[in-house]
Amino acid sequence: MKWSFGIHGSLVLSTALSVVASDWPQWRGPQRNGISQETGLLKEWPKDGPKLRWRVAEAGSGYSTPAVVGDRLYLLANEGLDHEFVQALAVKDGKRVWSTDLGKVGNAKQQPSFPAARSTPTVESEFLYALGSDGDLACLERGTGKVRWQKNLRVDFRGKPGEWAYSESPLIDGDTLLCTPGGNAATLAALNKKTGQVLWQCALPEGDEAAYASAISVEVGGVKQYVQLLQKGLVGVEANTGRFLWRYGKPVSRYGANIPTPVADQGYIYCAAAGTGAGVVKLQVKDGSVEAQQAYFAANLPSAIGGTVKVGNFLYGTTGQAILCVEFATGQVKWEERALGAASLCYAGGRLYCHGENGDVLLVEPSPDSYREKGRFTPPAQPKHAPPMERAWAYPVVANGSLYLRDHGTLWCYDVSAAN
Repeated sequence: MKWSFGIHGSLVLSTALSVVASDWPQWRGPQRNGISQETGLLKEWPKDGPKLRWRVAEAGSGYSTPAVVGDRLYLLANEGLDHEFVQALAVKDGKRVWSTDLGKVGNAKQQPSFPAARSTPTVESEFLYALGSDGDLACLERGTGKVRWQKNLRVDFRGKPGEWAYSESPLIDGDTLLCTPGGNAATLAALNKKTGQVLWQCALPEGDEAAYASAISVEVGGVKQYVQLLQKGLVGVEANTGRFLWRYGKPVSRYGANIPTPVADQGYIYCAAAGTGAGVVKLQVKDGSVEAQQAYFAANLPSAIGGTVKVGNFLYGTTGQAILCVEFATGQVKWEERALGAASLCYAGGRLYCHGENGDVLLVEPSPDSYREKGRFTPPAQPKHAPPMERAWAYPVVANGSLYLRDHGTLWCYDVSAAN
């Protein structure tokens, strides 16, 4: 865990897993904010992009991103609708080391129809935690893929996901695993990560369906809480007990697609809902109670599937048409550039890595002054998308000098180290 002070002087607790700084052990990186502390990376790419190390064309279907720890990467995928699995691949060549079945693909009859694996596994110590799209939650030995314990969010918690099934990536916080079954029995639930034993269940009176975001851990004013974006808005619950603390109902997607993971900074939380807008709430704590006060909300702020990252005092993300730089404290748009359209982002080595929904990849120097592109390329042999609305939705990952990109069954690994 890491304590840090921000521009507003209060405290936030971010959960960082026990790995080396250049690993990417879970959804959105070591601290779940899309940021890597890795250095020694290329500041600018050659005309045709960085060197391709390898490409795997049969990694399995799905939209999840890999978790990368040491010499292996871990990825969820599916083959057909009856076989969803988690797998370990070798970092050096992308070859499969082991594969373990989780269950079937959830909500096969979707509208629009994109049934596939969605979650990113979480790696901590010698174990891996994976959530299948039908609610199959498992703890596995990461060396062998052997299942240590397993539950199902639908069966064990009467869970209720949204139209596009479960997409959450499990949060590990100390000895606790936090997950979001959804529904009015256990909207959120905390389990013992070692045994799967239930620690608490939080049944919200609104009975929110689980959305498609992943929870984060935040501490403000001495109150540690888990913050999650559900189908009916953003909520916070007390970490130790599951006690409901607050709700912010503005971020509700008009498409039923609450997707981006919230971004927290010292008691301020950015949240977005597709087709509705995005903004920031400030958490105020008094006598153990927490109130979420809106700082700003606007329809033109980044709300695309690909999320946002905060670098310094500024937030970077995309709408359906452009990439934006936004002052985090005020919501003021510093610049807007129609360079790529909707994209997913991460930050490493002083640069933003942007994976466009159209398949293109950009390297951008973050600056509030202007848009500064430092490289662009299109990965070769991109897969065909069966549904006409399907795009390249998987987030980019930077770990140990490599850039990993996924588009459905295809996985690319690029050398972005400056040492070569």
